[in-house]
Amino acid sequence: MSVGIRDVARVAGVSTATVSRALGRGPVSDAVREQVEAAVRATGYRPNLSARRLRSKAAQTIGLIVADIRNPFFTAVSRAVEDAAYAAGMRVILCNTDEDPAREAMYLRLMEEERVTGVIFAPTKVTADGLRADSLSFPTVFIDRSGLPGAHDSVVLDNAAAAASLVDHLVAQGFKRIGGLFGSTSSTARERQAGYAAAMARYDLAPLARSVAPNAAAAETEATRWLSQPDRPEALILSNGLMLMGAVRATRTLGLAVPKDLALAGFDNEPWTDLVEPGLTVIEQPVAEIGAQAMRLLFERIEHPGQPVRKVTLSGRAVLRSSTRRGGGLVIQCPLARYPAFALPLRPTLGFLPRSLG
Repeated sequence: MSVGIRDVARVAGVSTATVSRALGRGPVSDAVREQVEAAVRATGYRPNLSARRLRSKAAQTIGLIVADIRNPFFTAVSRAVEDAAYAAGMRVILCNTDEDPAREAMYLRLMEEERVTGVIFAPTKVTADGLRADSLSFPTVFIDRSGLPGAHDSVVLDNAAAAASLVDHLVAQGFKRIGGLFGSTSSTARERQAGYAAAMARYDLAPLARSVAPNAAAAETEATRWLSQPDRPEALILSNGLMLMGAVRATRTLGLAVPKDLALAGFDNEPWTDLVEPGLTVIEQPVAEIGAQAMRLLFERIEHPGQPVRKVTLSGRAVLRSSTRRGGGLVIQCPLARYPAFALPLRPTLGFLPRSLG
Protein backbone atom coordinates (compact mmCIF):
# COMPACT_ATOMS: atom_id res chain seq x y z
CA MET A 1 0.00 0.00 0.00
CA SER A 2 1.17 3.52 -0.75
CA VAL A 3 2.23 5.75 2.11
CA GLY A 4 0.46 9.09 2.38
CA ILE A 5 0.91 12.31 4.25
CA ARG A 6 -1.56 11.13 6.91
CA ASP A 7 0.73 8.21 7.72
CA VAL A 8 3.64 10.59 8.19
CA ALA A 9 1.51 12.83 10.43
CA ARG A 10 0.44 9.84 12.55
CA VAL A 11 4.02 8.62 13.05
CA ALA A 12 5.30 12.13 13.75
CA GLY A 13 2.43 12.92 16.10
CA VAL A 14 1.50 16.15 14.33
CA SER A 15 -1.21 17.34 11.97
CA THR A 16 -1.11 16.89 8.19
CA ALA A 17 -0.89 20.68 7.82
CA THR A 18 2.26 20.67 9.97
CA VAL A 19 3.75 17.93 7.79
CA SER A 20 3.03 20.01 4.66
CA ARG A 21 4.66 23.09 6.18
CA ALA A 22 7.71 21.12 7.31
CA LEU A 23 8.24 19.47 3.92
CA GLY A 24 7.60 22.73 2.09
CA ARG A 25 10.07 24.65 4.24
CA GLY A 26 7.22 26.53 5.88
CA PRO A 27 7.16 28.09 9.38
CA VAL A 28 7.80 25.26 11.86
CA SER A 29 10.39 24.83 14.61
CA ASP A 30 13.60 22.93 13.95
CA ALA A 31 12.51 20.24 16.42
CA VAL A 32 9.21 19.68 14.61
CA ARG A 33 10.93 19.64 11.21
CA GLU A 34 13.37 16.98 12.43
CA GLN A 35 10.44 15.02 13.87
CA VAL A 36 8.63 15.09 10.52
CA GLU A 37 11.75 14.20 8.53
CA ALA A 38 12.34 11.21 10.83
CA ALA A 39 8.75 10.08 10.19
CA VAL A 40 9.31 10.43 6.42
CA ARG A 41 12.35 8.16 6.66
CA ALA A 42 10.53 5.67 8.83
CA THR A 43 7.50 5.39 6.54
CA GLY A 44 9.32 5.66 3.21
CA TYR A 45 6.99 8.48 2.17
CA ARG A 46 7.72 10.21 -1.15
CA PRO A 47 6.13 13.63 -1.71
CA ASN A 48 3.82 14.04 -4.71
CA LEU A 49 5.89 16.51 -6.70
CA SER A 50 3.19 16.98 -9.33
CA ALA A 51 0.68 18.02 -6.69
CA ARG A 52 3.21 20.36 -5.15
CA ARG A 53 3.80 22.00 -8.53
CA LEU A 54 0.07 22.40 -9.04
CA ARG A 55 -0.19 24.25 -5.75
CA SER A 56 2.86 26.39 -6.44
CA LYS A 57 1.82 27.05 -10.08
CA ALA A 58 5.52 27.04 -10.99
CA ALA A 59 6.75 23.84 -12.60
CA GLN A 60 10.27 25.00 -13.51
CA THR A 61 10.32 22.04 -15.90
CA ILE A 62 11.07 21.94 -19.61
CA GLY A 63 9.45 19.33 -21.82
CA LEU A 64 11.61 17.92 -24.64
CA ILE A 65 9.73 15.88 -27.24
CA VAL A 66 11.99 14.29 -29.88
CA ALA A 67 11.18 12.23 -32.93
CA ASP A 68 13.61 9.33 -32.41
CA ILE A 69 16.02 9.18 -29.47
CA ARG A 70 17.98 6.44 -31.28
CA ASN A 71 18.99 9.03 -33.86
CA PRO A 72 22.35 10.46 -32.69
CA PHE A 73 21.24 13.88 -33.94
CA PHE A 74 18.45 14.01 -31.34
CA THR A 75 20.72 12.54 -28.67
CA ALA A 76 23.19 15.39 -29.15
CA VAL A 77 20.46 18.05 -29.27
CA SER A 78 18.93 16.61 -26.08
CA ARG A 79 22.28 16.95 -24.33
CA ALA A 80 22.54 20.62 -25.30
CA VAL A 81 18.99 21.29 -24.10
CA GLU A 82 19.59 19.52 -20.79
CA ASP A 83 22.84 21.43 -20.23
CA ALA A 84 21.06 24.76 -20.69
CA ALA A 85 18.15 23.70 -18.48
CA TYR A 86 20.49 22.52 -15.72
CA ALA A 87 22.37 25.82 -15.80
CA ALA A 88 19.02 27.60 -15.36
CA GLY A 89 18.01 25.37 -12.43
CA MET A 90 15.29 23.60 -14.41
CA ARG A 91 14.44 19.95 -14.96
CA VAL A 92 13.78 18.23 -18.30
CA ILE A 93 11.05 15.71 -19.13
CA LEU A 94 12.22 13.75 -22.20
CA CYS A 95 9.68 12.04 -24.45
CA ASN A 96 10.30 9.97 -27.59
CA THR A 97 7.57 9.77 -30.26
CA ASP A 98 9.01 7.49 -32.97
CA GLU A 99 7.53 9.94 -35.51
CA ASP A 100 4.02 8.90 -34.40
CA PRO A 101 1.38 11.70 -34.34
CA ALA A 102 -0.70 9.76 -31.80
CA ARG A 103 2.21 9.62 -29.38
CA GLU A 104 2.90 13.30 -30.02
CA ALA A 105 -0.67 14.14 -29.01
CA MET A 106 -0.35 12.02 -25.88
CA TYR A 107 2.88 13.73 -24.81
CA LEU A 108 1.47 17.19 -25.47
CA ARG A 109 -1.39 16.30 -23.13
CA LEU A 110 1.17 15.13 -20.59
CA MET A 111 2.91 18.50 -20.81
CA GLU A 112 -0.42 20.18 -20.06
CA GLU A 113 -0.97 17.94 -17.05
CA GLU A 114 2.56 18.52 -15.76
CA ARG A 115 2.15 22.29 -16.18
CA VAL A 116 5.59 22.58 -17.75
CA THR A 117 7.23 25.97 -18.16
CA GLY A 118 7.78 25.38 -21.87
CA VAL A 119 8.41 22.72 -24.51
CA ILE A 120 11.02 22.06 -27.19
CA PHE A 121 9.47 19.85 -29.85
CA ALA A 122 10.49 18.04 -33.05
CA PRO A 123 7.05 17.31 -34.54
CA THR A 124 5.97 15.26 -37.53
CA LYS A 125 4.62 17.30 -40.42
CA VAL A 126 1.10 16.05 -39.65
CA THR A 127 1.23 17.44 -36.12
CA ALA A 128 3.15 20.62 -37.00
CA ASP A 129 0.62 21.57 -39.66
CA GLY A 130 -2.18 21.33 -37.10
CA LEU A 131 -0.61 23.48 -34.39
CA ARG A 132 -1.68 27.11 -34.63
CA ALA A 133 -0.21 29.84 -32.46
CA ASP A 134 -3.00 29.39 -29.91
CA SER A 135 -3.11 25.57 -29.97
CA LEU A 136 -0.85 25.08 -26.94
CA SER A 137 -1.06 26.66 -23.50
CA PHE A 138 2.71 26.71 -22.95
CA PRO A 139 5.58 28.37 -24.87
CA THR A 140 6.89 26.03 -27.57
CA VAL A 141 9.96 26.04 -29.81
CA PHE A 142 10.26 23.65 -32.76
CA ILE A 143 13.65 22.10 -33.50
CA ASP A 144 14.70 20.53 -36.80
CA ARG A 145 11.15 20.96 -38.09
CA SER A 146 9.10 23.83 -39.48
CA GLY A 147 5.47 24.53 -38.59
CA LEU A 148 2.81 26.90 -39.83
CA PRO A 149 4.29 30.31 -40.75
CA GLY A 150 4.27 32.66 -37.78
CA ALA A 151 2.87 30.06 -35.36
CA HIS A 152 5.85 28.97 -33.26
CA ASP A 153 9.51 29.87 -32.78
CA SER A 154 11.85 27.40 -34.46
CA VAL A 155 15.50 26.47 -35.00
CA VAL A 156 16.24 24.62 -38.24
CA LEU A 157 19.00 23.78 -40.69
CA ASP A 158 19.03 25.32 -44.17
CA ASN A 159 18.01 21.91 -45.46
CA ALA A 160 17.48 22.81 -49.11
CA ALA A 161 20.92 24.42 -49.44
CA ALA A 162 22.60 21.49 -47.69
CA ALA A 163 21.00 18.89 -49.95
CA ALA A 164 21.75 20.98 -53.04
CA SER A 165 25.42 21.16 -52.07
CA LEU A 166 25.60 17.35 -52.06
CA VAL A 167 24.16 17.29 -55.59
CA ASP A 168 26.70 19.95 -56.66
CA HIS A 169 29.50 17.82 -55.27
CA LEU A 170 28.33 14.61 -56.94
CA VAL A 171 27.82 16.30 -60.32
CA ALA A 172 31.30 17.80 -60.09
CA GLN A 173 32.62 14.28 -59.52
CA GLY A 174 30.94 13.15 -62.75
CA PHE A 175 27.81 11.43 -61.45
CA LYS A 176 24.54 11.95 -63.33
CA ARG A 177 22.11 9.27 -62.13
CA ILE A 178 21.85 10.63 -58.61
CA GLY A 179 19.10 9.15 -56.45
CA GLY A 180 17.67 10.52 -53.22
CA LEU A 181 16.09 8.48 -50.42
CA PHE A 182 14.21 10.75 -48.03
CA GLY A 183 12.22 10.38 -44.82
CA SER A 184 8.45 10.40 -45.22
CA THR A 185 7.25 12.04 -42.00
CA SER A 186 8.92 15.42 -41.46
CA SER A 187 9.21 18.86 -43.00
CA THR A 188 12.99 18.45 -42.76
CA ALA A 189 13.03 15.58 -45.25
CA ARG A 190 10.68 17.44 -47.61
CA GLU A 191 12.92 20.50 -47.56
CA ARG A 192 15.96 18.34 -48.29
CA GLN A 193 14.13 16.63 -51.13
CA ALA A 194 13.12 20.01 -52.54
CA GLY A 195 16.74 21.21 -52.44
CA TYR A 196 17.88 18.00 -54.13
CA ALA A 197 15.24 18.32 -56.86
CA ALA A 198 16.04 21.98 -57.51
CA ALA A 199 19.75 21.22 -57.85
CA MET A 200 19.07 18.32 -60.21
CA ALA A 201 16.93 20.63 -62.35
CA ARG A 202 19.78 23.17 -62.57
CA TYR A 203 21.88 20.47 -64.23
CA ASP A 204 19.01 19.24 -66.43
CA LEU A 205 19.11 15.90 -64.63
CA ALA A 206 16.00 13.85 -63.85
CA PRO A 207 15.42 13.50 -60.09
CA LEU A 208 15.23 9.93 -58.80
CA ALA A 209 13.59 10.36 -55.40
CA ARG A 210 11.87 7.92 -53.08
CA SER A 211 10.50 8.24 -49.53
CA VAL A 212 10.41 5.78 -46.63
CA ALA A 213 10.11 5.85 -42.85
CA PRO A 214 13.20 7.72 -41.55
CA ASN A 215 15.00 4.82 -39.89
CA ALA A 216 17.79 2.39 -40.74
CA ALA A 217 15.61 -0.68 -41.28
CA ALA A 218 13.24 0.99 -43.73
CA ALA A 219 16.12 2.59 -45.63
CA GLU A 220 17.98 -0.72 -45.85
CA THR A 221 14.91 -2.51 -47.22
CA GLU A 222 14.16 0.15 -49.83
CA ALA A 223 17.81 0.62 -50.83
CA THR A 224 18.26 -3.14 -51.24
CA ARG A 225 15.20 -3.27 -53.50
CA TRP A 226 16.22 -0.17 -55.50
CA LEU A 227 19.89 -1.06 -55.90
CA SER A 228 19.01 -4.56 -57.11
CA GLN A 229 17.44 -3.10 -60.26
CA PRO A 230 19.45 -2.83 -63.50
CA ASP A 231 18.75 0.91 -63.79
CA ARG A 232 19.84 1.67 -60.23
CA PRO A 233 21.35 5.07 -59.40
CA GLU A 234 25.10 5.51 -59.59
CA ALA A 235 25.02 7.80 -56.54
CA LEU A 236 22.60 7.97 -53.62
CA ILE A 237 21.84 10.74 -51.10
CA LEU A 238 20.22 9.77 -47.78
CA SER A 239 18.33 12.34 -45.71
CA ASN A 240 19.54 11.39 -42.22
CA GLY A 241 22.24 9.40 -40.47
CA LEU A 242 20.13 6.36 -39.65
CA MET A 243 19.03 6.06 -43.27
CA LEU A 244 22.65 6.38 -44.40
CA MET A 245 23.51 3.48 -42.10
CA GLY A 246 20.74 1.42 -43.69
CA ALA A 247 22.07 2.17 -47.17
CA VAL A 248 25.58 1.05 -46.15
CA ARG A 249 24.12 -2.25 -44.97
CA ALA A 250 22.27 -2.63 -48.28
CA THR A 251 25.48 -2.20 -50.29
CA ARG A 252 27.16 -4.89 -48.22
CA THR A 253 24.21 -7.26 -48.65
CA LEU A 254 24.34 -6.76 -52.42
CA GLY A 255 28.14 -6.87 -52.64
CA LEU A 256 28.36 -3.36 -54.12
CA ALA A 257 31.67 -1.52 -53.81
CA VAL A 258 31.52 2.10 -52.65
CA PRO A 259 32.17 4.32 -54.55
CA LYS A 260 33.04 2.13 -57.57
CA ASP A 261 29.52 0.69 -57.90
CA LEU A 262 27.63 3.32 -55.93
CA ALA A 263 28.57 6.66 -54.38
CA LEU A 264 26.97 7.43 -51.01
CA ALA A 265 26.34 10.75 -49.26
CA GLY A 266 24.07 11.84 -46.46
CA PHE A 267 23.53 13.86 -43.31
CA ASP A 268 25.00 13.84 -39.78
CA ASN A 269 28.72 13.56 -39.14
CA GLU A 270 28.58 10.77 -36.59
CA PRO A 271 31.84 9.06 -35.52
CA TRP A 272 31.02 5.89 -37.43
CA THR A 273 30.86 7.73 -40.77
CA ASP A 274 34.64 8.12 -40.96
CA LEU A 275 35.41 4.77 -39.32
CA VAL A 276 33.81 2.72 -42.10
CA GLU A 277 35.79 2.08 -45.27
CA PRO A 278 35.52 4.18 -47.31
CA GLY A 279 34.66 7.21 -45.17
CA LEU A 280 31.28 8.71 -45.95
CA THR A 281 30.57 12.18 -47.33
CA VAL A 282 28.07 13.94 -45.06
CA ILE A 283 26.58 17.27 -44.08
CA GLU A 284 27.58 18.00 -40.50
CA GLN A 285 24.86 19.77 -38.54
CA PRO A 286 25.64 22.18 -35.67
CA VAL A 287 23.70 20.05 -33.19
CA ALA A 288 24.94 21.75 -30.02
CA GLU A 289 24.09 25.15 -31.49
CA ILE A 290 20.61 23.94 -32.45
CA GLY A 291 19.92 22.88 -28.86
CA ALA A 292 21.40 26.04 -27.35
CA GLN A 293 19.53 28.34 -29.73
CA ALA A 294 16.27 26.51 -29.02
CA MET A 295 16.69 27.03 -25.27
CA ARG A 296 17.55 30.70 -25.82
CA LEU A 297 14.38 31.22 -27.86
CA LEU A 298 12.31 29.36 -25.27
CA PHE A 299 13.64 31.41 -22.35
CA GLU A 300 13.02 34.62 -24.28
CA ARG A 301 9.50 33.48 -25.18
CA ILE A 302 8.80 32.73 -21.49
CA GLU A 303 10.04 36.19 -20.50
CA HIS A 304 8.37 38.03 -23.38
CA PRO A 305 5.32 36.01 -24.54
CA GLY A 306 4.05 38.76 -26.84
CA GLN A 307 7.16 39.19 -28.97
CA PRO A 308 7.08 38.30 -32.70
CA VAL A 309 7.64 34.68 -33.71
CA ARG A 310 11.23 34.01 -34.76
CA LYS A 311 12.91 31.39 -36.92
CA VAL A 312 16.64 30.75 -36.63
CA THR A 313 18.13 29.09 -39.71
CA LEU A 314 21.58 27.55 -39.28
CA SER A 315 23.93 26.26 -41.95
CA GLY A 316 25.60 22.87 -42.16
CA ARG A 317 29.08 22.05 -43.33
CA ALA A 318 30.04 19.52 -45.99
CA VAL A 319 32.53 16.86 -44.91
CA LEU A 320 33.81 15.32 -48.15
CA ARG A 321 35.21 11.81 -47.93
CA SER A 322 36.03 8.91 -50.22
CA SER A 323 32.49 7.51 -50.59
CA THR A 324 31.80 10.07 -53.33
CA ARG A 325 35.13 10.11 -55.14
CA ARG A 326 35.25 9.30 -58.82
CA GLY A 327 38.31 9.48 -61.04
CA GLY A 328 41.33 11.61 -60.35
CA GLY A 329 39.90 14.51 -58.41
CA LEU A 330 42.17 16.90 -56.57
CA VAL A 331 42.67 15.76 -52.98
CA ILE A 332 42.86 18.14 -50.03
CA GLN A 333 42.86 17.71 -46.28
CA CYS A 334 39.36 18.36 -44.98
CA PRO A 335 39.46 20.15 -41.60
CA LEU A 336 36.54 18.06 -40.30
CA ALA A 337 37.90 14.65 -41.17
CA ARG A 338 41.07 12.65 -40.64
CA TYR A 339 40.95 11.36 -44.21
CA PRO A 340 41.52 13.17 -47.51
CA ALA A 341 38.58 14.90 -49.15
CA PHE A 342 38.07 16.37 -52.58
CA ALA A 343 38.58 20.04 -53.37
CA LEU A 344 35.30 21.26 -54.74
CA PRO A 345 33.66 24.68 -54.65
CA LEU A 346 31.06 24.63 -51.90
CA ARG A 347 28.17 26.99 -51.61
CA PRO A 348 29.23 30.03 -49.59
CA THR A 349 26.26 29.47 -47.25
CA LEU A 350 27.96 26.44 -45.70
CA GLY A 351 29.32 27.26 -42.25
CA PHE A 352 28.29 27.20 -38.61
CA LEU A 353 26.68 30.61 -38.26
CA PRO A 354 23.01 31.59 -38.13
CA ARG A 355 21.93 32.55 -41.65
CA SER A 356 18.77 34.27 -40.55
CA LEU A 357 16.85 35.30 -37.49
CA GLY A 358 13.52 36.49 -38.70
